[in-house]
Amino acid sequence: MPHLVTIPIAILDITVEYSRPNMRLLVDRANVVDHLFQAFTEWQVKVDDVEVITEGKPSDQGIKFKIPAKRTSFMFGAGSCKLNRDDATWATAQETIAILNTGWNVLKELGEVEAGTYKTSIALHLQSKTMPFIDILKPFAAHPLADLETAPIKAIAGIVKWDRRRVTIDGSNQFANGIFVRLEREFEGTVTYQQIAEQLHIDETKILELLDVKEEMP
Repeated sequence: MPHLVTIPIAILDITVEYSRPNMRLLVDRANVVDHLFQAFTEWQVKVDDVEVITEGKPSDQGIKFKIPAKRTSFMFGAGSCKLNRDDATWATAQETIAILNTGWNVLKELGEVEAGTYKTSIALHLQSKTMPFIDILKPFAAHPLADLETAPIKAIAGIVKWDRRRVTIDGSNQFANGIFVRLEREFEGTVTYQQIAEQLHIDETKILELLDVKEEMP
């Protein structure tokens, strides 16, 4: 029977890399900003929720719209746009898609950009309710390394990378008796948001099954 866990933190990042950068979005973006602001008013975005980012490389600079009520932000620059949601759940997946779609439609129409690649990341902190976290992670310790000592293992971490996908498993540095999982996957720009959501849901379900854990429902 799977061990019960809570998921106190679940962070979703979706970056849309344009098929071709548009440098006008770096220096001449007033019209785009105004239309995005109007579009995001559905989620109570205020003037003070708009941040101009001028630090870092040109590819890091842009305009960020914060949506405090949804713990979400949407940023765009010359080469990409990015959505971040701090309390991502599958119950709010359609709402997250709506926010991303709203921002992207404005950029596509006024910024004259097209999606080249979607880069996604789900970061989860799992807190075990019934078992020490290290016991849950023990099956993932490489035997040649684990057999070097007879003393109890204190930490286990693993990263597996494929073309367009990476999985990271580690102990959580934020929660006692916690496990950190990061699921990263890239998609072609031709896929739909619904296809992305469905694949990410499958990825999360499979990793929880692999860990032999199950989220405790309230």
